[in-house]
Amino acid sequence: MYHSKIHQRQRREFLRRASALGVAGAAAPWALSLAGIGEAAAAAAPGDYKALVCVFLHGGNDQANTVVPYDPASHQAYQSLRGAIATPREQLAATALSQLADGRQLALAPQLGRMKALFDAGKLGVVLNVGTLVQPTTLAQYKAKSVQLPPKLFSHNDQSSIWQSSMPEGATSGWGGRLGDQFLSANGNATFTCINVSGNAVFMSGQQAVQYQMSSGGAVAINGVTKPLYGSQACADALRSLITAQRSNWMEHELNRVVSRSVNAQSIVAGALNSLPPLTTLFDAANSLAVQLQMVAKLIAARASLGVSRQVFFVSLGGFDNHDFLPTQHPLLLGRVSDALASFYAATAELGVAEQVTSFTASDFGRTLTSNGDGSDHGWGSHHFVLGGAVRGGRCWGQAPVVAINGPDDVGQGRLLPARSVDQLAATLASWMGVSASELPRLLPQIVNYSERDLGFFSG
Repeated sequence: MYHSKIHQRQRREFLRRASALGVAGAAAPWALSLAGIGEAAAAAAPGDYKALVCVFLHGGNDQANTVVPYDPASHQAYQSLRGAIATPREQLAATALSQLADGRQLALAPQLGRMKALFDAGKLGVVLNVGTLVQPTTLAQYKAKSVQLPPKLFSHNDQSSIWQSSMPEGATSGWGGRLGDQFLSANGNATFTCINVSGNAVFMSGQQAVQYQMSSGGAVAINGVTKPLYGSQACADALRSLITAQRSNWMEHELNRVVSRSVNAQSIVAGALNSLPPLTTLFDAANSLAVQLQMVAKLIAARASLGVSRQVFFVSLGGFDNHDFLPTQHPLLLGRVSDALASFYAATAELGVAEQVTSFTASDFGRTLTSNGDGSDHGWGSHHFVLGGAVRGGRCWGQAPVVAINGPDDVGQGRLLPARSVDQLAATLASWMGVSASELPRLLPQIVNYSERDLGFFSG
């Protein structure tokens, strides 16, 4: 049934795009003509601005060594399951969190010290045991196979796609892009609604919104257009005319229109960034995630020049598929995440927009509670962070899973059955951005399966 629904959606998407393409051949350009699109746009008051930043950890972050059981009984159970890959309890004292409602206690990994400071300041919180689901699912229902489950569980490509789009690999739009769809007409320049500083991701593709891709060094330019070609400005002008001129053939016309849009966008971004005073917040130039987030901060600083009131950003860091070398590699990765996010939050505070920018982490899936000797294997539920000035931080949302094999949260090998769905996480973030309750199913078709659509991250 799940696959049938997916195929129906894909067929509808194909027909929608084909229909738009047919219109383009006879008359106007199709979905990439963003500035005039007004479909289901959420209202944004003049001067109002909000941005959502997805920080994707490619490979499946090990949640058990990121948010670690700390109370003596839970840590002992954790240690017995993980053996040599477990973080010793004495290393966690400085990053221990306040007790949970059930008396248990968690701690952040020692490398997350800068994030612990944000937690203590009430700017960061932890979403416990969240993952891909189709509908609320109990362990008994999972074992009986009496409810729909996400297809191809524990598969990198498919679970990453489901996290980002609610559909397996091959999806054509993600919930970040569909969120962008809501604000296209509210932005003066819709091109900059969804910006990816990390390449390409289905998360950022909407039904109309097209992700604007750029590098951490700035907008990617066509060198032969932005500077003299072969030392000749006349050659550069000729190339610009060749690749941007209107054509009678609709395919050539559409290609040239997209190229023209790219050339114009690059010019706008470069001009906006060059006019900014430098940030005083320090970012580690050797940390690729920090450099990406530094560019996001600059783009947010340039929001007036870019003509936007709502934006969605995507950045990422790889290397989290730690089947091996987890005790040595994972701490290094967490240190990069902590430093990058802390610097980014400081930059938003410097810009005076900390209350208007929310960041969150995401990953393919969590990992097994059990160790394979030198690492952990593909799991399901995981813990994630939400950060921002508007966040009701200093707390964990949800209930910590029981650290036990064959326990109430284990579907096998210590793979956690998610207690909260990605859709619920996404709905909470989208509502903060200004999406109405009636519009949520457009972004998240499976949210209709959940009565709880606000996980309580925000006070307003």
